[in-house]
Order: sequence, then C-alpha cells, then structure tokens
Amino acid sequence: LCTGNYYRSRFAEFYFRHLANQHGLNWRSESRGLQITPGNVGPLSIFTQRECERLGICVEPQRMPLPVEESDFGSASITIAVKELEHRPLMQLKFPEWEDRIEYWQVHDLDCAMPDEALPMLARHVEYFVKRLAHEEDSH
Repeated sequence: LCTGNYYRSRFAEFYFRHLANQHGLNWRSESRGLQITPGNVGPLSIFTQRECERLGICVEPQRMPLPVEESDFGSASITIAVKELEHRPLMQLKFPEWEDRIEYWQVHDLDCAMPDEALPMLARHVEYFVKRLAHEEDSH
C-alpha cells in the first residue's frame, strides 16, 4: 500500500515479483493506494518506470492506479504500507479494523526524499522481505 498507487507501491510490486521469481517463491504481489491522486499522469510514475528499466525489471502489463478495498485485506496473506507516518492515519480513517493487522515500513514519498534515495531504500525493504519469506518457506 501507498497513497496514490503510482510510485512507491508500484515499484515494490514490480521489484517483489522480480525477486520472488528469481528465488522460486510461490508468492505474488498486488499494490493498491489509500488515496488515489487524480493529478498523476498516466498509469505509472516515470521514476518507477526508470528505476525498473535500470534494474531490468518488466513493468508490463501496465494499469492505472487502483484504490484499496476492504476485500483486498481479507484476500491478502500479508499487507504492507510503505510509510507508517503517512499511511497509519489513512488506515485509521478508512479501515480501522485493519490498522494493526498490516506491516508498516518507513519509505518517504517525493515530499521528503528524492527517488534516488527512496527507491533504493524501498528496494532494501523488499529484498529483506523476500529473504524473510524464503526463510519461512525453507522452515516448513
């Protein structure tokens, strides 16, 4: 989860798919937004697209940003919001029963960090998360 489902959560979605495939994990990712911004241009942030291209990650098929719905929480095994200070208040407002049932990271949006800082930080979170899932699968 992120706010607009346009930049951070989309990068995390694509990067997770890429790494999960590399590690042979039977997991999939879908990103959503808590407050879709109509001012975003096109289906995907240019920053996300550029970083994925740089890393050799496929960003197809592309789709427009999607808002999170109550049913998304119930169908997800794990839900992560990319910035607690930004997303916990939105969760309290929109989905209070799920607020404490999701994992929160701390990756800034463009108002606090440029993409060359935020996207590598997000990548590290995703890498750690993939390692955690792989370890859990190996333990079973």
